[in-house]
Amino acid sequence: MNANGTGRSIPDIVRDLFSEINTLLRKEGQLARAELSEKVDQATRGLALIVAGAVLLIPALVVLLNASVAALVAAGISVLTAALIVGGIALAIGVVLVFVGKNAMAVDRLAPTRTISHVQRDLTMAKEQMRHDHETERAA
Repeated sequence: MNANGTGRSIPDIVRDLFSEINTLLRKEGQLARAELSEKVDQATRGLALIVAGAVLLIPALVVLLNASVAALVAAGISVLTAALIVGGIALAIGVVLVFVGKNAMAVDRLAPTRTISHVQRDLTMAKEQMRHDHETERAA
C-alpha cells in the first residue's frame, strides 16, 4: 500500500495535490479580485481628478487665450490673425495632451501584474513539485 516510502499511498498524495491546487487557485482568485479592485479604484480616482482639473482649467484657459489674442492685437497683428495663431497653438497643445492621457489610461498599465506573476510562479513550482514527486516515485 505504501508505494513511495513516505507512509502515504499514491492516491492520498494525488488527493492532497488536487486539494492544494484547489486552495491555491482559490487564493489566487481572491488576490486577483483584490488587485483588480485596487486598479479600478486607482483609475476612478485618476479620472475624478482629471474631471475636477478640467472644470477649473477650461475657464482659466479661455481667459488666458483671450488675453493672448488681445496682446497680439496690441502688438499690431490683426484680430483674425491673432485669433488663428492663439487657437492653432492651443489646438496643438490639446492634441498632445489627449494622446499622453490616452497612453496613461492604457489597459496594459491597469493589468493585475502582481497576480499574473504569482500565478506564473505557482505554476512553475507545481510543475517542479510534480516532476520531483514523479522522479522520487520512479526511484523507489
